[in-house]
This record gives sequence, structure tokens and C-alpha cells, in this order.
Amino acid sequence: MNFNYDVIVIGGGHAGCEAATASANMGAKTCLITMDMNKIAQMSCNPAVGGIAKGQIVREIDALGGQMGKVTDRTAIQFRMLNIGKGPAVWSPRAQCDRGKFIWEWRHVLDETPNLDIWQDQADTLIVEKGEAVGIRTIWGVEFHAKSIVVTAGTFLNGLMHIGRHMVEGGRIAEPAVHHFSESISRWGIHSDRMKTGTPPRIDKRSVHFDEMTEQEGDTGFHQFSYLGPHRVLKQLPCWTTYTNKTVHDILKSGLKDSPLFDGQIKSKGPRYCPSIETKLVTFPDKEQHPLFLEPEGTDTNEMYLNGFSSSMPMEIQLEAVHHIPALRDAKMYRPGYAIEYDYFDPTQLSHSLESKVIKGLFLAGQVNGTTGYEEAGGQGIVAGINAAIHCSNGKPFVMKRDESYIGVLIDDLTTKGVDEPYRMFTSRAEYRILLRQDDADARLTKMGYQLGIVKRDRYDWWIQKKEAIAKLINFCEETPIKPKEMNSFLESAGSTPLRAGCKLIDLIVRPQLTLKNLSEVVPGLKEVLESPVNRKEEIAEAAEIKMKYKGYIEREKIIADKMHRLEDIKIRGHFKYNDLKEISTEGRQKLTKIDPETLAQASRIPGVSPSDINVLLILMGR
Repeated sequence: MNFNYDVIVIGGGHAGCEAATASANMGAKTCLITMDMNKIAQMSCNPAVGGIAKGQIVREIDALGGQMGKVTDRTAIQFRMLNIGKGPAVWSPRAQCDRGKFIWEWRHVLDETPNLDIWQDQADTLIVEKGEAVGIRTIWGVEFHAKSIVVTAGTFLNGLMHIGRHMVEGGRIAEPAVHHFSESISRWGIHSDRMKTGTPPRIDKRSVHFDEMTEQEGDTGFHQFSYLGPHRVLKQLPCWTTYTNKTVHDILKSGLKDSPLFDGQIKSKGPRYCPSIETKLVTFPDKEQHPLFLEPEGTDTNEMYLNGFSSSMPMEIQLEAVHHIPALRDAKMYRPGYAIEYDYFDPTQLSHSLESKVIKGLFLAGQVNGTTGYEEAGGQGIVAGINAAIHCSNGKPFVMKRDESYIGVLIDDLTTKGVDEPYRMFTSRAEYRILLRQDDADARLTKMGYQLGIVKRDRYDWWIQKKEAIAKLINFCEETPIKPKEMNSFLESAGSTPLRAGCKLIDLIVRPQLTLKNLSEVVPGLKEVLESPVNRKEEIAEAAEIKMKYKGYIEREKIIADKMHRLEDIKIRGHFKYNDLKEISTEGRQKLTKIDPETLAQASRIPGVSPSDINVLLILMGR
């Protein structure tokens, strides 16, 4: 065996798997080092992918040539499109997955990826020479050398788990923590700190009274995550909803004195937007109930996930509280909920390529950058893997802009603003939501992935066919004349205002009551155009309809984005010694020195850098 590689990826979670497959598919000789080959892409918390804004990230990963969307579709046991009652800018796909099948589907992907080896071991020391990462040493004394090192260690770096006053070292339940490796990185001047996350109890479904819960079925429509691949392969299962109550709250409050979140045992910050049940009680003391979702973990297991009941309370308190939820009065637990603290590294010390500004050739992705969520990890992982491969040939870094993707928003937020709690993506974090829809991720990113070498020719050809089919449909609507006498009775029956004069079909599409589907029943030729694509007809029709209905909004947002690009084009890194610029505020000088932004646009997004500070820099640049 040869232990010399182009790229080494440390950690086989969601970030590591995307990083390893991306770099390998770009032709870089890659090795993925993981502690347990049987837990590749383990879903440590909820076995679900997607959600608000997270679903958009997964579709972007897929459009770039990543794997998360395909693996999710092949292992999904329930699919839902969230926010479907709102505008398409916030539609978000979500799938409940079979946890075990998800692992083995990912393992199959890795095993079938050319240029990719897997080594089961634990990283112990980062090897740095002359300010550049050149390899790692494992706990078994094996040395690997590479041109690029990608660290995706998740929650394992000095991981410490909590249940009540009990503390056990570990990266997740029943798995060891990683010691020394975090210190071997921070000793070079990379700042680290601690964060906390948690997970709820797992319930045996045989002990649940489902007749006292509300059933929640999945969608049966055409939507899925990947723009390629099969549709609903596995048996689809329902989720179930119920609520906490006053008795449950009283029991939980009685255990707060022994809660590691409130007795000082846990000192690090947890995710504000995914709080523990005890944090909900303290934050919202007047709320009489909180929703809970009981979700299946697979088609061949009795294990169910109690979403909304994340906790690190003492085990006996968790069990008593669960038993006072009527539908769970006889519930048996497989294990209680627990919290975990772990090391992360300051993401403002990274460039937008996710390469360290301190150690050349070192890339970091996932929870080690202070994020939470499989999707955020996967998005960072594919960017880190791409840039690790590019770094091997001294190419130009691949950077995603804020108006190109949610992944671009995520990375820009991390590297520009930093984190003081686990970062979670929301649609509200993106200023160009109408440009970053889940339906058009392939339009935004497929060409990029093809140019990078991740997207292969067959996929790129399919995108071109889809693009042409959308254009054909829009062109038909732009050219087809509509006469009032032939359409008004239909418009009135649909609750839409009758026409006073003739128009084009596209002028009717913008009306909220009208869709391509209902218009195809009365407009000659439209049904034939809708049926003409060879496959994915519904997806093509939806993409075309959204482009027509929201054309004005899309064009306006593009104008705003183009204006911001002017600041993105002004490179300022290396031009200034900010501490010498007395015209800039003290806080502005401090923040600019710490972040060292690449462009003026990035500088403008740094908290504490004022518009007047930006104007000073513009003047000094001769603008």
C-alpha cells in the first residue's frame, strides 16, 4: 500500500463523504479516514434530510454533482415539500430516511467511487511543515502524506456527553471521543472553542398508543431531492404528532436542579433554533404545551425518534415526563436523550474556499466550523473537497457567491461573521431568496459542476434537454394568443377576472388562480407541449410556471445582485494595514484586521464595519 495521496479527508460523516467523493471525482487520489466504516454518514440525530432552507442546500449539492440528494431519494420513507402554501422562494423539500439503509447506500457510493480509498483509523496529529499541512499521523502510528488535508471531525473532538450529572467522554453514544487531534491543530494558532448539541430519547414503537396521536402522511407528488435517479423506492411510512402538557412540564421543571444545562455543568452554547425541551420551558414559561413528532427510523426497525423532546435531563426525569404524555404512557425507551459538548474552530480564520488562512493546504468543513445539521455539513464538505482537489494543482479556488447558492450564503456568513452558537441555515439568512429556489438549483449550478469535472456528461446533457424543454414551454406561452370570448367562461369558473381584450397566454399564467395544468384543458396545443418531454414532465412544467409567474421579481432581484457584484469585484485583501487607518472606527479596524476580507462586499457584511468605513475604503481605492 502507498500512504501518499493528493487529498486526505478525516471523518466519515456527511461533510467528509461529500468532500471525499467530490475530490475523487475530480481526479484527485483521495483517502477517507474514518473511525468506523460501518457508520459512514451516520445520522446521529434525526434520520431526516432537508427542511426549511436545508432542503435547498441538498438540491444544490445534487446540482453540483454531490451525492446526498441521490442517497436520500433511495432511502426515503417519507417525503414532504414544506411551505407549499407560500411562495416558491421558500418551498423546501424534506425526507424522513431509513437510518441503516442510508449508511449502507453511502457506503456503496464510496466503494464505487474511482480514486477513493477508505482507511479505518483515528487521526491523532496533524503534520505541518513550513506553515503547510502535509499529512497526519494516526493513533496506530500510521503516517499519511498529502497535498491537501480536509478535517470533517463532527462532534468527536474532545467530545463529552451529558445525561443529568453523569458525564461520559465520546463523539456520540457508544463511540469514543478523539483526543489530541484538536490540540495538534490549535497549537499552530487556529482558535478553538466549545459548542453543545443534543438529541432526544428513542422510543420502541410497540409501546406507543398510535390511536391517540395524529397521523401525518407524506406527499405523493413528483417531488424528490435529486434531479436524477429513482422516485420513492422504499415503502412510505407516516409520522405522528402529539403534545406535551402541564404535568409533563412540572415533572421536567422538578429536574432542572440536576440539568447540566442549568447547573453549570455545560458551559458551551447550544443551537438556539433547536432547543432542548428544558430550554423551551425556561424560555417560554407561559406556554402550556409544545408539539412533538414521533418519526420512524426505518422500515425494518421498531425504533422511533421523538422530535421536539431533545434533552440532557436525568434519565428518570425523562422517562417519567414521557410517560405522562397520554399516547406514550407505556413507552419503552431504547435510550434517553443526551447532550454533547465538542471542539470547533473559529471559521473567520478560513477563506471562502474553506482553506485555513493560518495553515496552507488545510481545509475544514462541517460541525468543526461551528455549524449544525447534516445539510450544512454536506454543503461545506463538497466545497472543501472541490478546493482540496484544486489546491493540488495550484488552481484558482472555487468560491460560491451569495446570489448563486445557499451554500454561498452559509460559507460567507461563517467566514465573515463567525459564530457564537451552532449555525443553522434559514431562508431569512439569504437576501436573494427568489433567485435561490429549490426548483432552479440545477439551472444555477449544473454548469459549474460540469466545468469542475464532478458532473458527468450524461447529467449535463439531461440538464440541456430540460433547459430546452422549459424554454419551449415558455415560448409557447409567449406566442399563443388568447381571445376573450373563448376564455372568459373558464376564467369566471376559476374565480379569475374576465378579459376585456385579447392577450398572450403568458399574461394569464401570472394570475394566482391559473396554472399550466388547468389552462391545458382549455388552451389548444398546451397539453401536447406539457406532455412532450421524454421524462420529468411535472418538474419541467413547474420550473417554467415559476419562471413566468415570478418573472418581475426575479429580474428585480437580479438587478440588486448585479449591483452588489460591483463591490464583490473590488479586491482589498493585502491592500491595507487597517490598524493604520485612523479614518475608520476603532471597532471597524479591529474587525477588518481579524477577518481580513477578500473583497469590499465581504467587508461590508462584517458586523461592526459601518457604511462610513466602507466609504473610506472606497475613497482610498480611488473609487
